[in-house]
Amino acid sequence: MTNTTAPELRRELGLFGATLMGLGSILGTGAFVSIGIAAGVTGPSVVLATALAALVATCNALSSAQLAAAHPVSGGAYEYGYRLLTPAAGFSAGWMFLCAKTASAATAALGFAGYALHLAGLDQGGARIGLAVGAVLVLTALTAGGIKRSNTANTLIVSITIGALLAFIVGVAAAGLRNGAGNLAPFFGGVNSGRDPGAAFLQATALMFVAFTGYGRIATMGEEVHDPRRTIPRAIVTTLFASAAIYILLALAAVASAGAPAMSDAVEAAAAPLEVVASAHAWPGVAWLVGLGAVTAMLGVLLNLILGLSRVLLAMARRHDAPKLFAAIHAGSATPVAAVWMVGLGIAGLALLGSVKTTWSFSAFTVLVYYAINNLAALRLPKEDRLYSPLWAWGGLAACVFLAFWVEPAIWMAGLGLIAGGLIARALGQRVFGMGATR
Repeated sequence: MTNTTAPELRRELGLFGATLMGLGSILGTGAFVSIGIAAGVTGPSVVLATALAALVATCNALSSAQLAAAHPVSGGAYEYGYRLLTPAAGFSAGWMFLCAKTASAATAALGFAGYALHLAGLDQGGARIGLAVGAVLVLTALTAGGIKRSNTANTLIVSITIGALLAFIVGVAAAGLRNGAGNLAPFFGGVNSGRDPGAAFLQATALMFVAFTGYGRIATMGEEVHDPRRTIPRAIVTTLFASAAIYILLALAAVASAGAPAMSDAVEAAAAPLEVVASAHAWPGVAWLVGLGAVTAMLGVLLNLILGLSRVLLAMARRHDAPKLFAAIHAGSATPVAAVWMVGLGIAGLALLGSVKTTWSFSAFTVLVYYAINNLAALRLPKEDRLYSPLWAWGGLAACVFLAFWVEPAIWMAGLGLIAGGLIARALGQRVFGMGATR
């Protein structure tokens, strides 16, 4: 391994690049897949669930912004938990991030394959899983080439995605005005959740919360951002407000024009609800543009998740919570190549499950636990490092803990089992192999 000894990552991202990195992480699976899933769970009130999820995300985003400004290192809540809470809390955050975002990335890969095959007019079948795995491997190779190359690809991807989403909103507006009165009533009540309307609404809010968590990617890239104390908070806030406005308009336009049952059916059939809605209700050509935007959006999410996951794995390896191999940085690309490929192979393995609803629900629980720890760490920041009132962190903590247990019981029980299993494995690693670190 003589070519993996360079000691540091490079600061290549400014405000524009960091903001687009956040938008590239957010405007993907949530926009093109999860709105359809959540609409099936709670019906037209997915619009309100999206707004509530954005409010919860704002609380968490302000915690992330001030933590990242005070501690501009790779690793996000894993590092904050270690430094401000306990090593076990830090490890739990890192472990949950790896689980949550690996599942999110697998969802993005499957969503990409669904949209790409639909766009090409090909049968979904087993080809969807094969194409998803192939996309993961190609983007893993691109990410291993360095942050500058990844940033250039992300800028192109996000530009196409935003253009496609705006075209969808404008393209179905006439159908939304014509059909909205019928499609938005009754406002509460899902299509396929089997739960009472209140529980279904909270479940949908938890599912939509995951869609906003891409802003955290900016924090996990703390060692690759210029002037992090100034740049990271601005990039996170800009990313969140822009994406919240787009999501709320998108949910309203989609449900008003086509109705929640049609969106839910489109997810089950092809994991491509927006394209199906655009085909039936938008101007000619919009459906094709939405399909193209979905393809690029899913690729953008995948790209950014591979980046973020690999940096958290790098941070865990530095503290001996993961094998030392993953802390090595390639001399030429200034990238943790082994960590990048480990992450890519994990995503590809999860994509083989083939179910976007299962992977998204699992991601919802684990990422809510991750941000609960993030808010706890924000409450421990010294007064001189705080940028915002602690009430934001308290609000984010309460919302994360509350929403986490509104996903399906089998999902949150599996998540709790993963936390316990991870902590047990860490304890065994410390005892047998001398792994693990103290603050």
